[in-house]
Amino acid sequence: MNQKKYTVDTLLTELKKNYSKKNIEGMARFGIKSDRAFGVNAPKVKAIAKQIGIDHQLALQLWETGYLEARGIASMIADPKLVTKSLMNKWVKDFDSWAVCDGACCYLFRKTNYVFEKIYEWADKKEEFVRRSAFSLIAYIAVHDKKRNDKEFLQFLPLIIKYSTDERNFVKKAVNWALRQIGKRSLFLNKKALETAEEIKLLESKSARWIAADAIRELKNSKTIKRLEKKNKN
Repeated sequence: MNQKKYTVDTLLTELKKNYSKKNIEGMARFGIKSDRAFGVNAPKVKAIAKQIGIDHQLALQLWETGYLEARGIASMIADPKLVTKSLMNKWVKDFDSWAVCDGACCYLFRKTNYVFEKIYEWADKKEEFVRRSAFSLIAYIAVHDKKRNDKEFLQFLPLIIKYSTDERNFVKKAVNWALRQIGKRSLFLNKKALETAEEIKLLESKSARWIAADAIRELKNSKTIKRLEKKNKN
């Protein structure tokens, strides 16, 4: 429920009060589109969303404003149970930065019943942030979906190999991220992810070689292995 009875207008007013030119300039440096942003920092955005609680109708209205922070809040207050495939397809087409993409994937899309279906569908799309969404979702479910069987993540490794040659920055980084998070889930998946990285390393692609090298470095790191060994014993 909308605990503070926010409306679109009152929420935009609240965001405007926290306007920061410095933060907007910082967004630009990190590749976040900021022409419709207030420069409100992440802790404040999360605090507002927490005050609101789940309010699906307000989420839909906030998304339509096009403002970065409003869309961030929308992702946090929308009800995953009410999210449809058509809504997911509509929102994903609006993604214009990694921040909006990852926020929606983290706080909302990964909690829907269509997450696996959308991973495969969006990975095959050519748009940069639509394809990134697929691998962002893989990364987030690898981290947060603790009860899911590790073997279910094996199906994503061929997808990671296939798109490791995409040279676009935000796709490349998401593919790498997905591979690393799978490999940090368990000793079993660490071995499988490393085997995948070795296969990717052989591809004739600058992006693929970077993805492989970076993943191997982290997945073979002694701290990573010790954490997984400790987890395996518990």
